[in-house]
Amino acid sequence: MVRTYIPRAKGDPMNAEPGPTTQTATEVPDEGDVRRETTGGLEFFASCPSGFERLLADELSGLQIQQLRPLRGQVGFVGGLEDAYRACLWSRIASRVVLVLARASARDADALYQGISEIPWEEQLLPSSTVAVDAHGTNSQLRNTQFVAVRAKDAIVDRMLARAGARPDVDTSHPDLRVVVRVSRERATVGIDLSGEALFRRGYEAARSPRASIAPLRPDYAAALLAAGGWFRSCRRDDPTLAVAHSGAGTLVVEAAAQALDRAPGLLRRRWGFQGWLGHDEETWQRLLAEAQERAELGQERVSSGRTQLVLLASESRRGALDSARQALRAAGMDVELRMGSLSWLQELLEGHRSERKGGFSPLLVADLSWLAEDEVAVQASSLADVVSLSALADDRSRLVVLAKDATVDAVLGASPASTSEVYVGQDRASVRVFAAEALGGAARERPQLTLPDGQRVPVLVPASDQFAARLAKVARLRRKWARREDVSCYRVYDADLPDYAVTIDLFQGSELMPARKGRGRWLQVFEYAPPKSVDPALARMRLLDVLAIAPRVLDVRHEDCFVRVRTRARGGSQYADEASAGQDARRERVYGRERDAHARQDHPRRPTLPKGAHLVDEGGLTFEVSFSTRLDCGLFLDNRETRAMVREMAKKTEGSKRFLNLFAYTGSATCYAADGGAKHTTTVDMSRPSLDWARRNMERNGFDGPEHEFVQADVIGWVSEQRRTANRWDLVFCDVPTFSNSNRMRGSWDVQRDHAELLIGLSRILTRNGRAVFCCNLRDFRPDVEKLRRYGVELEDVTAQTIPEDFSRNQKVHHCYVLRRVATESRA
Repeated sequence: MVRTYIPRAKGDPMNAEPGPTTQTATEVPDEGDVRRETTGGLEFFASCPSGFERLLADELSGLQIQQLRPLRGQVGFVGGLEDAYRACLWSRIASRVVLVLARASARDADALYQGISEIPWEEQLLPSSTVAVDAHGTNSQLRNTQFVAVRAKDAIVDRMLARAGARPDVDTSHPDLRVVVRVSRERATVGIDLSGEALFRRGYEAARSPRASIAPLRPDYAAALLAAGGWFRSCRRDDPTLAVAHSGAGTLVVEAAAQALDRAPGLLRRRWGFQGWLGHDEETWQRLLAEAQERAELGQERVSSGRTQLVLLASESRRGALDSARQALRAAGMDVELRMGSLSWLQELLEGHRSERKGGFSPLLVADLSWLAEDEVAVQASSLADVVSLSALADDRSRLVVLAKDATVDAVLGASPASTSEVYVGQDRASVRVFAAEALGGAARERPQLTLPDGQRVPVLVPASDQFAARLAKVARLRRKWARREDVSCYRVYDADLPDYAVTIDLFQGSELMPARKGRGRWLQVFEYAPPKSVDPALARMRLLDVLAIAPRVLDVRHEDCFVRVRTRARGGSQYADEASAGQDARRERVYGRERDAHARQDHPRRPTLPKGAHLVDEGGLTFEVSFSTRLDCGLFLDNRETRAMVREMAKKTEGSKRFLNLFAYTGSATCYAADGGAKHTTTVDMSRPSLDWARRNMERNGFDGPEHEFVQADVIGWVSEQRRTANRWDLVFCDVPTFSNSNRMRGSWDVQRDHAELLIGLSRILTRNGRAVFCCNLRDFRPDVEKLRRYGVELEDVTAQTIPEDFSRNQKVHHCYVLRRVATESRA
């Protein structure tokens, strides 16, 4: 038997137990009209993203829909077909609206088939219609949703064949009727999706270019942020005002304008799920549609005539934001003014509006931080500072709504949210945080601010950050003079000078081959030393955020051109642990699982292609490719600047065949220096193919190409052993070893302290008679096994002191460097 019920099964998000707002269920005959209003209405549910249930219930209540029941991921309601149509047309937060037809046993596959086949499907669709089934939920017997969908489809088409003499075709993309089956425990709820395509597909987003640089916030998320901030109340006044920080592609602005103009979000849709349903009431639908169109025209006329003074202000630093927002507004059919600029400029505008209206003016403030990736700490710092600036625009009745992935914004504002709603952005947890005017007017406005030497005011989280700012400004001034005198364009500015601000900051300036445009061409690479366990992680995070708010301003670098990594102490010395997976582009924008990358570009028709995220810098008269976003290290170790210069001078003095070998070559910068010093033949060896490709581009970009420059992908340790058994010998070798490695491409593991002697003995055996090798490592407490090396005829000269650059002078153990040569042996090897 098939029954139609008011929701009642505890635990099933579609089947909730009766409560104060529900009515007692009444049985409906098996073959009767399932749309018959036997309990005062039909049963529906409107689905939504998790966390938006209360907002959706409030919205549906505002549409005069009654008997509402917020459930997990949806809101159930009882009413007439007109109520469902109104929800489809006007709901900004709902994803779908489903009419519940019946509930059937889901004890097993046969019971499910039997129950669904008893529904009178011949009363729901024509034999010539197409159908699709969406299945959700599983139980111990029905463990696969695809199987549930197929079994339900079989029941529907078999019933149609028996009763109507024809089987409907299946069309999963654009069916005439989409059936929804949700399994919970031993019951299945069966319904018809009245929406068709998801309701957050408004229609205006189709005008957005697929190559747009900013991935948009989904419209239902934008609508939920506005609802949480009470935008609907602002729209009842004659001067609704919205100020948005990080407006992205403009979805927030479009949704706010549509609500202010009383424009139904479903007006642009041309296809609905109920249009292929036999129970559809076209007369009622056309009446609601005409009413919505009339309201939209009146709303536009009120704004155009000035009776409603809609103020839409936005701030967004990402390229293409203004064009994307205006394009979306046009595609949505709305003629409104959008003003976009810096937050300081928006503040001036709002102050002007406030003075004109003599205080009767309360803007809604919204900030979307959901697009920030976890590893984009530098951009987070800038964005959080923007939120502080935005909060300063509040008056006694304003609200600030923030969509963020963590609670850091609370500490930044110095305030606790009045309400929070936990949501998901794609696969990431996030929250909608609403701050009341009282909180924003109190602690948030008392947040410490620093005044930098150039007069800039920077809000900070930790008062002691003024010491860091003063130290950084002083060191930066001295380093700038030194760099200009030494003709160095990439250098370390700050080297953990203050124990509480244990970071290093390296400044890279763009190559003269690629002149800076619009202030670009300067990048910061920041390494944070992971704090000890005795330090509060929240305090350490706030200090880092202060560093990243201060450093770009002091060093005149855009926040988005500041890149952060974490340095941790580990066995064998320091190793770098990126806060995100290595190899990802930290600056691509990730929203709802979509990623957008810049395309590789050609910097010169005869030069190698510059990969996405890469830049060119100069050092020692040569040009090198660096990338701050796609690798743990940028491709150029600045502490080896003097070492590379030494290799070039040694190459100049080398006699004979002038053969150069670079081991653990990474991006081949030392090979470029050797070739510039006159090396006639170079061999570059590394285990990483991407690194070798990078090294080849560096060589070609500096004019060193041809068969005399070879690149070998191999395990260096094994390769050196093999070369000892050949006639190959080199006049100059550079070997900058890793501290530790256990790559599965190596024969065993590598530990520099444990294994260096065997490697150096091997190097000595592939040198020419007068050959030299330069050996470097970064293990702070490295101690060469001098006695063992002497026994095997290997002499080391410690040249560390003369290879430490001026900008690394605070840390004399940043690396160790030795010159190796072969001498008379005490033992044979």
